[in-house]
Amino acid sequence: MRYSGIAWTGTGFEVAVLDEDGRPAAPPARFAAGRIRALTEHLLGLQREFADTGESLLTVIDSTNGMLDGGLMSAGLTLYRADPWVLPQRPAFGSVAAEELAAVALRDPDAVVRLSVETGTLGGRSAQMIADIDASVPALDFMRRSGRCLFSGQRERPVVALTFDDGPNPPYTGRILDVLDRYAVPATFFCVGLHALAHRAELERMAAAGHQIANHSWSHPYLPDLSRGEVLAQLERTDEAIAKAVGSDGPRMFRPPYGSRTPDVLRWLTEGETTVVLWDVEPSDWARPGADAITRAVLEQTRPGSLILMHDGGGDRSQTADALPGVIEGLLDRGYTFARVDALPT
Repeated sequence: MRYSGIAWTGTGFEVAVLDEDGRPAAPPARFAAGRIRALTEHLLGLQREFADTGESLLTVIDSTNGMLDGGLMSAGLTLYRADPWVLPQRPAFGSVAAEELAAVALRDPDAVVRLSVETGTLGGRSAQMIADIDASVPALDFMRRSGRCLFSGQRERPVVALTFDDGPNPPYTGRILDVLDRYAVPATFFCVGLHALAHRAELERMAAAGHQIANHSWSHPYLPDLSRGEVLAQLERTDEAIAKAVGSDGPRMFRPPYGSRTPDVLRWLTEGETTVVLWDVEPSDWARPGADAITRAVLEQTRPGSLILMHDGGGDRSQTADALPGVIEGLLDRGYTFARVDALPT
């Protein structure tokens, strides 16, 4: 067995590979933000190389990195997650070192959790996430009453918001923008900071078309695993990356990755001017159920004022792009119009 770890930093990703004796099994590699395809091809090449000698490759990320799992698993890599309680202290900004991620699986294979496309990054932690969300109900209700959190807009008017998470992610972001342009429909894109850093052209195109660009964290972490300083740094770095590309874009809005929250996380988010944006329509397009299933789920779930959650990032989003014309045409046929989240009647 060979063990690889993938760390994220403020500029990209680092990969380390260990053999069963804990020695480097390949030179360390670094990939700038935006070079996820090169990172994937690097790991696939190592997997083929090790397979020639009868060895398998096990790859480890941590819960602060939700950017890569879908694409890596779809490419054929075996992926695991290491949680904070089995890892050393993280730096102020970034994950633990790639070598440490590989080493935790080497030391104790039972300490890491096997992931799948169906479960996503948080496989095995859904009960904890549900408990955290339940504990956050009073804080979230207070935020909703004070206008600092949105699940939906007004239910009296047939206006809805299309939203897309986890990008920019060429070529799928471009395909989605093509469809939106064709129908002259506005949307809101909740962007991941590392991707925004790498794909300025996509952000510029969103802004030029009149779409809203909002914040979806720097590395798509499970927020309850982060400290106050880490949560705020995730937002601040992402805002900076977006501002460098397109400047300010209206009210500051943030969508927590996975919708994750605790009372503490929500309190930290209310320290600034952030409005938390959640959703009430989820077709689970991230699981790639097929374009027809995505379209059908959106049309069945949507009501006046709905916030519709879809994805342009996190892996192959061809199904989402293929579903989008049917989504738009189906909603138009039902009498709906579309607005950015910051223009949705509330």
